Amino acid sequence: KIQTRNIRKISRIFRWKGIKETMEKENKTINILLIVIMILVVVGCIVAYLYFTHAWEKKDKNQDPIFTMENYPKIDGSTATLPLAQAYKSAFTGTDIENVDVTHSKTHNAYVNLINKKSDLILVTYPSEEEQQLAKDAGVELEIVPVVKEAFVFFVNKENSIDNLTLNQIQDIYSGKVTNWKEVGGTDAQILAYQRPQNSGSQSGMLSLVMQGIKMKEPEKETVAQSMVDIVDVVSDYQNKENAIGYSYYYYITTMYSKDKIKLLSVNGIEPTYDNIKTGLYNIQTAYYAVIRKDEPENSNARKLLNAMISTYGQKVAKEAGYVQNY
Repeated sequence: KIQTRNIRKISRIFRWKGIKETMEKENKTINILLIVIMILVVVGCIVAYLYFTHAWEKKDKNQDPIFTMENYPKIDGSTATLPLAQAYKSAFTGTDIENVDVTHSKTHNAYVNLINKKSDLILVTYPSEEEQQLAKDAGVELEIVPVVKEAFVFFVNKENSIDNLTLNQIQDIYSGKVTNWKEVGGTDAQILAYQRPQNSGSQSGMLSLVMQGIKMKEPEKETVAQSMVDIVDVVSDYQNKENAIGYSYYYYITTMYSKDKIKLLSVNGIEPTYDNIKTGLYNIQTAYYAVIRKDEPENSNARKLLNAMISTYGQKVAKEAGYVQNY
């Protein structure tokens, strides 16, 4: 009897061990299956993301052209918006950018051409008081729409010890109150404050965004540059003259006419970087505007082009061209 009981006990023990081993094997199998399922789900999500992202990008790049080269509106604009105009014409006509021909006659002439109906749309900075008066005298009402963000920046020779100025200090320099760099923390040297010609896009921006009603001092003849190229060349190439300062727009200086001998100044402690401009942290900001005559019909090519520029696709085109998106 004792042997029989012992045999039964041993039998139950082995049976339980067998069940336990089977359960452990099944649990391991379930865990492995769960891991495999999780991996498949993750891989599936990645593949789906890549597929739909690629499909969206492909759709963007292959969008049906809005215009042909023949019916594309006559455009004009400032020097700094020439690459933007080229990018838009390439995208909206489905033409390789190398085969796109765009010419700009600079800000003031672009406004004159638009007012005189020699162009349909212009890409420019905000009109000066004189340009607004020209439109009024001609009986033309302008429709001014911001397309991309832009910032107004100041630059000095790379060897200048100054890295930052406050807005008030800049106003004092260009109004004539401050004439020596030591007054703003620099070396003992006269400040050569370069200006731009009246009605240039940069000068209009300087007056409205920076001086804000404060009268600028009369510039000396040799300090008035006749083009953006001139003012940058003077500041960067001034032999042994670390005392010059100039101004322009962020895109022009960093993309169209970048030089390693100049540096951009922070203003009020904020650097003029792409991200700081986009978020508004660097707040000496304006925009590049698309301007048309307000009496353009709703179905006119000029208005269609304007709407395309501020569309999601149009803003993507602007970003790819190096400009800061506005929408």
